[in-house]
Amino acid sequence: MAAVDVEDESILASIFKDSFPDSWRDNPDFAAYLSELSSFGVEKLSREPERLAEERAQILQQTRELAFSNYQTFIRTADCTEHIYRDFGRVESSVSRLLDKLPSFGERCRGFMKEAEEIGASRRMNSLTLNRHTEILEILEIPQLMDTCVRNGYYEEALELAAYVKRLEKKHSCLPVIQGIVREVRQSTQLMLNQLLQQLRSNSQLPVCLRVIGYLRRMDVFTEAELRVKFLQARGTWLHSILAAISEDDPYFHITKTIEACRVHLFDIITQYRAIFSDEDPLVPPAGGQVAVNEAAIFHGWVVQKVAEFLETLERDLQRGVGGRLDSLLGQCMYFGLSFSRVGADFRGQLAPMFQRVAAETFRRAVQEAVEKFQEDMNLYTLIALPSVLGGTIPPAAPSTQPGTLQPPMSLLDFQPLACFLNNILTAFNDLRLCCPVGLAQDVTRCLEDALKKVTRQILVFHRAEESAFSSREKELFDQFCCSYADDLLPFLNRCLQVLFPPAQLALVLGVPPTQLHRYGSLGCVDLAAVLEPLDFLLPQREVVPPGSDPELDISGELSSLTFEPQLTEPQTGPDLTLDPAQTQSGITDSEVTEPRSEEPDEDTIQDQEFSLD
Repeated sequence: MAAVDVEDESILASIFKDSFPDSWRDNPDFAAYLSELSSFGVEKLSREPERLAEERAQILQQTRELAFSNYQTFIRTADCTEHIYRDFGRVESSVSRLLDKLPSFGERCRGFMKEAEEIGASRRMNSLTLNRHTEILEILEIPQLMDTCVRNGYYEEALELAAYVKRLEKKHSCLPVIQGIVREVRQSTQLMLNQLLQQLRSNSQLPVCLRVIGYLRRMDVFTEAELRVKFLQARGTWLHSILAAISEDDPYFHITKTIEACRVHLFDIITQYRAIFSDEDPLVPPAGGQVAVNEAAIFHGWVVQKVAEFLETLERDLQRGVGGRLDSLLGQCMYFGLSFSRVGADFRGQLAPMFQRVAAETFRRAVQEAVEKFQEDMNLYTLIALPSVLGGTIPPAAPSTQPGTLQPPMSLLDFQPLACFLNNILTAFNDLRLCCPVGLAQDVTRCLEDALKKVTRQILVFHRAEESAFSSREKELFDQFCCSYADDLLPFLNRCLQVLFPPAQLALVLGVPPTQLHRYGSLGCVDLAAVLEPLDFLLPQREVVPPGSDPELDISGELSSLTFEPQLTEPQTGPDLTLDPAQTQSGITDSEVTEPRSEEPDEDTIQDQEFSLD
């Protein structure tokens, strides 16, 4: 039956308003029933509800009977349905998992195929390796063989192996095995390089040095300039170890051993360098982009550095003090410098200022100690305690016939402070004459003049302190004290200065006549007028002779042939002048200062002026 048309639908909607849901309208049975219902008469339509109720009750009864009679079938159907539902769920989950695993399974299958191909290729490579086992084993044993050669000193074979490995690297640089062999061989090469440099740091002679440098050149790890620097550094390290092993407890022992070691070993190093390397200009100019290196300057700079280090060591040990052996040390240093002049590294010109400073400082300290000792003696000195028989009762000694003899004034023995002061000054002169450069003339003279001015002031201090208590005898003795100081001590010291620094030699150096030396001030002669000026009121009136013009002090004629130059051998020293204060109580029969002269004087002969007390 056709669906309800629009007109019937409007009628039904007005009659059965909200009596059935909208979903029934599309049901064909509902539409057919409405059509049939609309065709009923009134009587039949009024009985329709009862019929529907009875039909409904009958259907319910039949349903109950059907359910009661077939309930087991319903239960089994429900159970079966449940089992089927569960089975379908498991199947669905399994199918889902299978679908999820299918891509990875496919990937693994492809991986298996690839791995199988690799295994096949590896098997073929293993078969080839087995066929070439001997050759491969030789190549793999190269690092071990290289290490054995290096440790046993077979450098020739080690260099051949290194060259072979370089060729292998050029051909098969991409192979990991070859790269590993190259790394191990480079480590052995570095060990060989260290061993070769260590040989240069040991006491190696020229043949060993030649062989080592040949190996280093074949290794091609340094340029020519770098190889020179490495050689000098290694040999310098060995020389430093030799010098460091010398004991520094005694400065003189340390510097003498240092001079000997430097003179011998440093000269050997220079000889080895010149035998191995050539300082001539290269025949082939450097390649493009390379800067030319002045290889001769490398060696010159190294030699200058070593000489500077030696001079620093010498300066340090001289400052520590070498006693009275300065002349011996100067001789050794000059011989060292003379030997180096043969290789163009003469440094003797740098020794003179150094020794001059040390000699001047030593003399200054000795003079300062003499002044301090004089002050102590004057503080304890009394004119009453003067002996009655000393210098005043000793007959004057006959003039010595020996040329160049200096006789100390015997009258000074009557005055113990003056005698001790002269003794200390002459001791300083004896130490100075062992190493007495002409350049110290002015410094020594000024130092002595300053010391004498202090002595003069100390005498004035003594006079001011004791003048009020002087008796006539004490005043007479003090006048004799001052006269002995002015007339005996000071002129004698001037004569000693002229023995140390002959006027003829000073004039020759300055280029002036000996009679004009006084124009240069304190130069080998103390200014007596300046020293005695504070004592003028205590001294008798006398004519003051300008320094350098006193005929008694002018010894230029007898000393014109004497020159001072550093010796290369240790000079012979004579006994020093010693005026023992204890002798002032017992008397001295004879005393003189002698100037030793050569039996055959020569202007090239080195002479030292010597003060001694017979």
